[in-house]
Amino acid sequence: MLAHYLTIKYGFSCYFFITFATVMKFIAIIPARYASTRFPGKPLAVLGGKTVIERVYEQASSVLDEAYVATDDERILAAVESFGGKAVMTRTDHKSGTDRIQEAVEKIGTDADVIINVQGDEPFIQPSQIETLMQLFDDPETQIGTLGKPFESIEAVENPNSPKIVTDNRGFALYFSRSVIPFIRGKEREEWFGQYPFLKHLGIYAYRREVLAAVTRLPQSSLEKAESLEQLRWLQNGYRIRVGLTDVETVGIDTPEDLRRAEAFL
Repeated sequence: MLAHYLTIKYGFSCYFFITFATVMKFIAIIPARYASTRFPGKPLAVLGGKTVIERVYEQASSVLDEAYVATDDERILAAVESFGGKAVMTRTDHKSGTDRIQEAVEKIGTDADVIINVQGDEPFIQPSQIETLMQLFDDPETQIGTLGKPFESIEAVENPNSPKIVTDNRGFALYFSRSVIPFIRGKEREEWFGQYPFLKHLGIYAYRREVLAAVTRLPQSSLEKAESLEQLRWLQNGYRIRVGLTDVETVGIDTPEDLRRAEAFL
């Protein structure tokens, strides 16, 4: 929440302070492609009697008054509209979900202050996680927000498919990597887990609307190409990413095997 203060003087010594609170407006946009190398059509896969995309939409809508699915496929559009959701068609040639979200923002014509990117394959995203992201923007220095969760084992830390985050003392990201960071000098590898609170990156983002427009115009950076992590493009260009903390584990769905695991989780 942003607060603006007005001071009114009566006579010589009487002051009244009137606070006008301006509530920030948030909108969730859920990118959802039909084509996927590992799991074609996964937004329409059925999980516990509902499609994956419906479950994601329900979770986002439980916190935010406005949510849209941004898709490139008429089947997903029809599915979203059939359960009463809002959807917008976007181009098929976007290289990232961030680019798809920016097109959706332009088509919707939203005046939201902050755009929340909820991944279309995260049916278990929790309201508390979305609320944590929103709270990051109470600080006007936050340009982009994301989430981190403590790792639970050194084996998980060493998985290159789980990006790691290191932050400064105020919670702003210093770097993201698929490698184990930081390196623990003077200790054997099996001792590392107890020496530092390794932080796992969860792929949910929020952007101030003007920042989203700016970062989607940036060319790929050398660090992004090296690690295949889009957020490094933003860091390398000087944007500040605030990291909120969560203890909630989510189950992303990238493959049919993940769907079966999600069924068990559900």
